[in-house]
Amino acid sequence: MKPGLRKYVCDLTLDLNTVNRLLSLSEENRKVTCRREEQPYPDHPERFEDCGQMLCREGLTGRCYWEVEWSGGAVIGVTYKGISRRGMLEDCWLGANDKSWSLVCSDNSYSAWHNNNLTTIDITSSSPHRVGVYLDWPAGTLSFYRASSDTLTHLITFTSTFTEPLYPGFRVMWDGDSVSLK
Repeated sequence: MKPGLRKYVCDLTLDLNTVNRLLSLSEENRKVTCRREEQPYPDHPERFEDCGQMLCREGLTGRCYWEVEWSGGAVIGVTYKGISRRGMLEDCWLGANDKSWSLVCSDNSYSAWHNNNLTTIDITSSSPHRVGVYLDWPAGTLSFYRASSDTLTHLITFTSTFTEPLYPGFRVMWDGDSVSLK
């Protein structure tokens, strides 16, 4: 068994019905990259129409840990399924509303975001750009870590009373930026 939080690793699957058309998938649908050209995804009511974002299929209600590698600028978070699929900022961005919690990652910083309240974290990002996420749904905690092969450095923990399953999600900001499930 893996030590610490890694013993709670869960296998996540990107939900192709939610992926915005400016995002392309690769690496057996485990990596998403922002593109300038629209992808030919079919219409679907759960697809994010106006922001470069997507969710995973799994709604989580237990203890779960996963890691994400990112490049450029990325937002890594969780949301209730009912987050809006249309509109910008407060409507659908991960962290910009009361339905979602997120970590905003850039080449030199991290910020925590919930209910449109952005808090800078006083730890710089490092290479490789990898983040660990630990959800303890019953306890009402969501924690983010800077992850390396043998170390987890705590970044932020959100506390809340979660009322519905939480869906991991990602947003990439600029052409060429990417996130990968590890």
